[in-house]
Amino acid sequence: MAITLEVNGRTRSVDVDPQTPLLWVLRDTLGLTGTKFGCGMAACGACTVHLDGRAVRTCTLPVSAAEGASITTIEGLAQDGTLHKVQQAWIDNQVPQCGYCQSGMIMAVSALLEQRPDPSDEQIDAAVTNVCRCGTFVRIRRAIHAVARETAGEEVRDG
Repeated sequence: MAITLEVNGRTRSVDVDPQTPLLWVLRDTLGLTGTKFGCGMAACGACTVHLDGRAVRTCTLPVSAAEGASITTIEGLAQDGTLHKVQQAWIDNQVPQCGYCQSGMIMAVSALLEQRPDPSDEQIDAAVTNVCRCGTFVRIRRAIHAVARETAGEEVRDG
């Protein structure tokens, strides 16, 4: 069955079973391998992408549920050759260790910062439930607060 998706700003038609998890359509059908398989039960967050700006886990989400929505993967987060501010903060704060979970983590954090530009530690804990087996949570939190400070500085300069 043909399903039409908007992925990273491009309209794509895929011929897959409507119940196929979006993760496998992104990875296997469209070749966007930045979204990772972790647990297969939407618990770890390695498969996180944005669906209409909202962080969602794709390993259990049927592709049919994404039809008509705007999907952004880690490959689509940077714009015009410039890293997204969260991607840059990850580099600046040396967040990744093994890196496997980081694309999903970045997607969860960027969605959070769109809703809450200066989240508290409690808000971060509530919104970013992705698992990092290497335990880089201190660096993740430091990067999030760095983006918040940078964004606040931009608002002061712009205002």
